[in-house]
Amino acid sequence: MARSVRRAVIASGRRPDEKLTLAELCAELKIQRSTFYDWRAKGRAPRCLKLPNGEIRVARRDLDAWLESCLAR
Repeated sequence: MARSVRRAVIASGRRPDEKLTLAELCAELKIQRSTFYDWRAKGRAPRCLKLPNGEIRVARRDLDAWLESCLAR
């Protein structure tokens, strides 16, 4: 992660080890849940963790890395 991006993350108070719920992720990206599931089915979504109860979580660092890779394209 670039130094300026790290500073922005630290300044925003976000923790890199934070796990986002699907609702939090969709709200942050301003997308519908169905869009996320479509991306996931096509292999275009950030790396996800599936909990034993079936819920999905996305680590903040995985989301940040995914966003950076999208911007680099």
